[in-house]
Amino acid sequence: MTTSLLDTLRGGLIVSCQPVDNGPLDSIPAIVGFALAARDGGARALRIEGADNVAAVAKACDLPIIGIVKRDLSTSPVRITPYIEDVAALAAAGAHVIAVDATLRERPVAVAELLAAIRGYGRLAMADLSTIEEAYAAFAMGFDIVGTTMSGYTGGSTPDGPDLAFVTASKALGGFVVAEGRYNSPSLAAAAILAGADAVCAGSAITRTEHVTGWFAKAVADADRRRGETVLAFDIGGTKTLAALVRGETVIDRRLVPTPPDVGSAGWFDAIADMAADWRGEYHVAGVAATGLVRDGLWNALNPGTLAIPPDTSLSGELARRLNCPIVARNDAQAAAWGEYQFGAGQQRDMAFVTVSSGIGGGLVLGGRLVEGARGLAGSLGQVQGSKGDLRLEDLASGFAMAATAGEAGLPADTRLLFDAAKAGNTMAGKILDRAAARIATGLVDLQRLVDPQAVVVGGGVGLAPAFQAALNRSLELFDTALRPHVVFAALGADAGLIGIGHLAQQSDVM
Repeated sequence: MTTSLLDTLRGGLIVSCQPVDNGPLDSIPAIVGFALAARDGGARALRIEGADNVAAVAKACDLPIIGIVKRDLSTSPVRITPYIEDVAALAAAGAHVIAVDATLRERPVAVAELLAAIRGYGRLAMADLSTIEEAYAAFAMGFDIVGTTMSGYTGGSTPDGPDLAFVTASKALGGFVVAEGRYNSPSLAAAAILAGADAVCAGSAITRTEHVTGWFAKAVADADRRRGETVLAFDIGGTKTLAALVRGETVIDRRLVPTPPDVGSAGWFDAIADMAADWRGEYHVAGVAATGLVRDGLWNALNPGTLAIPPDTSLSGELARRLNCPIVARNDAQAAAWGEYQFGAGQQRDMAFVTVSSGIGGGLVLGGRLVEGARGLAGSLGQVQGSKGDLRLEDLASGFAMAATAGEAGLPADTRLLFDAAKAGNTMAGKILDRAAARIATGLVDLQRLVDPQAVVVGGGVGLAPAFQAALNRSLELFDTALRPHVVFAALGADAGLIGIGHLAQQSDVM
């Protein structure tokens, strides 16, 4: 019996059908209903409390039952099946497995005596435990199953998540292990199996409607509260810096200054923080979208020609100290990608975002998630180099690059004037614009080959200029339709980074 039942449980879900005590679902018919629903949903076994409930479920349902009795004792903290008579009642009711609290705490009956009684009735024995020392002792005594049930419930504050490390350590002892305790989502149940559990027991998330409703209600209320709150947002570029108060997709107030010199110095951070000096008290969290490589709050240059950032500048830490609030920092193009995904032209589709401005940046949103990559580089199209590995796309086709090429050709070294000249029919200006647009079009096609997003959103001061858009579309039309990306132009304009980092900061604060 032992081998066949454990084989049935292995790799499966056990559903604990224990409603909230004295709640509207705390009745035998409701518990039987939970049991039948769990069976129909694919459960391999049930965990049922109380002999009467076990008897009713055993009569109605053919799944194996792990039976327990809960008691609140004045002389012991042990609650689960503390007495020999509880074992007898569960065995008579039809439990296939009887679980007892086998923690190393003061109890009315020794664990060895409870185990002997379970064996006497020919049932399998499960030990509900809180530590690896208890697991070692339980297996040594001869328990068929150990459960991590009591981890986090024998003293101190209860953790939010399950104890996966306990699962792994228990499995290393070689016996049958059931992961139980705060496995409140399918992903956590899967994580338990990957951590080594033979089976997973879930209860509150399935049969305690009051608890689940409370989780959802709190999450919705918290998100609604955060949605209505104001975030301080910065967008730090190579030439200019924006500071704004953002609420959802609305920019309430803003300031624009040239990006201060001496990037990363104490004075530089003071100047950035001073942009929000008279907004103090109007925000609870701040977001920073910055050009360059931003990872884990540290800031590095991707192109020192755009902004010379000292290595490993503590962007989040320095601003957090000055603003006295949590800081969420991301690359500016990645933040803008998130803004366009949530509120702009991305329309919550899998998308790549490419910003063509003084530099060229990008971001990816796939499966509803901003993809940053292992090093924070994801979407950095402007840093892609040619076959010779010398010049980057940003060096050849950005606003800075076009202006420099125009200056070398005797034209004004200004992209806006370059576009005006091209529109007026200046042949050289037209060639510079077309060459840059063709290079970016090739980059977008390569991006489509690699990522294959539903849409590519193009933004930035250059990217949104009508002359550039026309040139880009002409270049894209030269590619086969099977490779040509679905290009749409950014809807949020210069506010995409502010709105995106504001939303990311709100999300971070909620989570």
